[in-house]
Amino acid sequence: MIRSMTGYGRGESILDDKKFIVELRSLNHRYSDINIRIPRNINFLEEKVRNFLKCKISRGKIDVFISFESNLQDNVEISLNETLVDAYINELNKIKLKSGVIDDISVSLIAKFPDVIMVTQKEEDEDFLWNLLKQALDKALDAFIFMREKEGEKLKQDLLYKISECEKYLENIKKRSPYVVKEYREKLEKRIEEILPNNSLDQNRIMEEVVLFAEKCSIDEEVIRLGSHIDQFREILNTEDVVGRKLDFLVQEMNREVNTIGTKANDLSITRFVIELKSEIEKIREQIQNIE
Repeated sequence: MIRSMTGYGRGESILDDKKFIVELRSLNHRYSDINIRIPRNINFLEEKVRNFLKCKISRGKIDVFISFESNLQDNVEISLNETLVDAYINELNKIKLKSGVIDDISVSLIAKFPDVIMVTQKEEDEDFLWNLLKQALDKALDAFIFMREKEGEKLKQDLLYKISECEKYLENIKKRSPYVVKEYREKLEKRIEEILPNNSLDQNRIMEEVVLFAEKCSIDEEVIRLGSHIDQFREILNTEDVVGRKLDFLVQEMNREVNTIGTKANDLSITRFVIELKSEIEKIREQIQNIE
């Protein structure tokens, strides 16, 4: 199914006191460009997110926004450095005995000394967090892909219309092509008669000139190849694969054939059809830049 490269999706997952929210946004890009914004305390999951999306999205500039909420009390550990407490008390007692100051040693005083009470961040369970985050990613991705496919269907219908227009111009060229050589011979004979009105025409010589002209301006091969490209274009649009790059390459080939037809045809009517063809192909090329 054809997918647009623009899309948006949001998903969230909650378990116990932990909550993930994921947002995906994308714009056109020639290749895959994934930018991830993730909280620092879970940035060890960034590579998994990137690899997961690479398997699902092949083209576009993707911005990923991840938020993570967790109960702070469950994320920290508080511990008492008993050895250090004993050392501080011993030193304070030494001061008391030596100086004779009043003994005012208290819990609040000891707690103020460095490293007595240690607060450390608990190490998160990576597998648990990844499974929870993946749930939010899946929901966001489903909505994201749905939007891309919906927009992609509109692009497909537009491209089918444009390729049909190309086919019409190609048919006009095919109908016009046989008359080019015939009209050239008539013009050649008329011109010779004007120059040499009293001499008989050398039909063999005229035939040689006509044959040379016919070989030089023959566009049969180009017309056949262009028709084949148009058929292939429709086939690609109806596949389930990612087609953006294939269509981009095929349009380049179509443009090459049309340019050759315009160069070789040597006919004003065909040139006009070629101009129209090139205009439609350029519109197709621009539209393909929106397809994954």
